[in-house]
Amino acid sequence: MVRDFISLLDLSTDEIVGLLDFADLLKKQRKEGIPHRLLEGKTLAMIFEKPSLRTRLTFQIGMFQLGGDAVLIDTQLGQRESVPDVARNLERWVHGIMARTYKHDDVLAIAQYSSVPVINALTDKLHPCQILADAQAMREHLGKDFSSLKLAFVGDGNNVFHSWAEFAARLPLNLTLVCPPAYGPDPDIVARAQADAKGEIVITHDLESGVKDADAVYTDVWASMGQEEEAKAREKVFKPYQVNARVMAMAKPGALFMHCLPAHRGSEVTNDVMDAPNSIVFDQAENRLHAQKAIMATLMK
Repeated sequence: MVRDFISLLDLSTDEIVGLLDFADLLKKQRKEGIPHRLLEGKTLAMIFEKPSLRTRLTFQIGMFQLGGDAVLIDTQLGQRESVPDVARNLERWVHGIMARTYKHDDVLAIAQYSSVPVINALTDKLHPCQILADAQAMREHLGKDFSSLKLAFVGDGNNVFHSWAEFAARLPLNLTLVCPPAYGPDPDIVARAQADAKGEIVITHDLESGVKDADAVYTDVWASMGQEEEAKAREKVFKPYQVNARVMAMAKPGALFMHCLPAHRGSEVTNDVMDAPNSIVFDQAENRLHAQKAIMATLMK
């Protein structure tokens, strides 16, 4: 197993499947009230540059359930002291570092200069913890064989899509991004993923063909944190890509609806889709706890 959890491309297919199986086990044990204090006496440092509900609580509660402690650090990296110096300090005190940052390079620097495991909890480039939780939810509803599945991601080619592309480079998921022109993903990330893809990775601007035959339709906010000044302009550009009942009808009957949350109801998704029986958004959110516990218990044991 790799020392850090920065990108899904750093893991093998077997390692990703192993984490998903481990997350399933930890979820089952929690439901049955079976203790799993696998990180007794260990401490996780949590660096947050961005506000958080799911990430903060699931990592903090997860460490508690694993028998360890989590310490919160609200900071803007690189302001009071250099990122390498922050890493060199933290490695003396804790057994793992989780970072939710703006710059992906800052997480890479923490990993480079720290001798303890580093977990990427979100950057402007990738969001691997989210995708591991999402994949766990998909397996629960659609089975463990991804090779027959199509996921249509409708919206911005952002960090969440990037990590889905990396997932599709390791497991045989068919992935389609449906986005407005000029709002596609990082071409280098997509090229690397397509080079190793087990299934198809497709980018299109046509909503109907992109969503057709999808087993799951995924969307995200149109303006992420740090893009607030673009919000009004993005609202106009992305409005035709709103996931509503008409769009869900383009997918397979009973297709799942997925969202990493927080959702802007009435913008990227309508209430009737968010609250439909086939919406699994809160299953995804719940699984952040179990998937991240699997990551921490594997890296920090």
